[in-house]
Amino acid sequence: MVMRIRRIPVDALESVSRCGWVDRTRRPFISGQTAFVPVSEGHPCDESLQSRPAYRGRGYYMIGPVAVIRGERPGPGHVRDIVEWKHPRAVVWIGNHTDMERFPVAEVLYGEPGEVIHRESGISYCLDPTRVMFSQGNRNEKERIARLVRPGERIADMYAGIGYFTLPAAKAGGVVHAIEINPVAFDYLVRNVAMNRVVKNVTAECGDSRLRLSGVYDRIIMGHFDSPDALGVALDHVEAGSVIHVHSSARSPPDLSADLSHAGIDAEIRVTIVKKTAPRCVHYVQDVVIS
Repeated sequence: MVMRIRRIPVDALESVSRCGWVDRTRRPFISGQTAFVPVSEGHPCDESLQSRPAYRGRGYYMIGPVAVIRGERPGPGHVRDIVEWKHPRAVVWIGNHTDMERFPVAEVLYGEPGEVIHRESGISYCLDPTRVMFSQGNRNEKERIARLVRPGERIADMYAGIGYFTLPAAKAGGVVHAIEINPVAFDYLVRNVAMNRVVKNVTAECGDSRLRLSGVYDRIIMGHFDSPDALGVALDHVEAGSVIHVHSSARSPPDLSADLSHAGIDAEIRVTIVKKTAPRCVHYVQDVVIS
């Protein structure tokens, strides 16, 4: 099957994604620094290529030019399939993330990853995927937070990482107190705030967020699976109308009623499913809307 394409620089891929000439029924592919973007009928193209057969190998996702595999350690054949299909700079297997700091347990299976720039939803994230966590499965939740934030809101991002939620919230006009305990992730957070030009909207602090919250917030983002254990701390920094986003990974959303009752707070809880995290386990976000 023939595919009509235009060649563009990889850095321009996101900027052309909504152009009228792009054929959205097909996916672009990348080789080196060039993206080959499918072109709809009736629009000029650079050339016509024979379409490649569909990829049927081991699942992976891309962080910038690095292919990342989760779950069981892949065999050499799986890695070879990804390299031949995607031509990544490196292939990294991440088995898990450890402790509150979310250090990745990572192994480089091909190439040299190093620092990369990953772009999504108009935001650039600088990171080394072997040194800090980055979950591409949270993209829809980041976009949802950006839609919810009102300009001028005072926001606490209690587990800021490299800026997963801080950057979308700040770009939406929120005034963000971003707290991260992992010094490696914190360094990337500071760099990403500067790179995305939201320095005026973000106060970044390295330390334990349970000890660093100050005053009252309109919105508190608790983007860590252990968040339910720290809900009591967050409840000391809210008022009527505040919203707390409590993340967790479980078979069903954790019961938050005991913490609310202990704090003498009434709230409405709205549940969002983000993604599947393991067999019979789901990543939930509970929006706790304070009455």
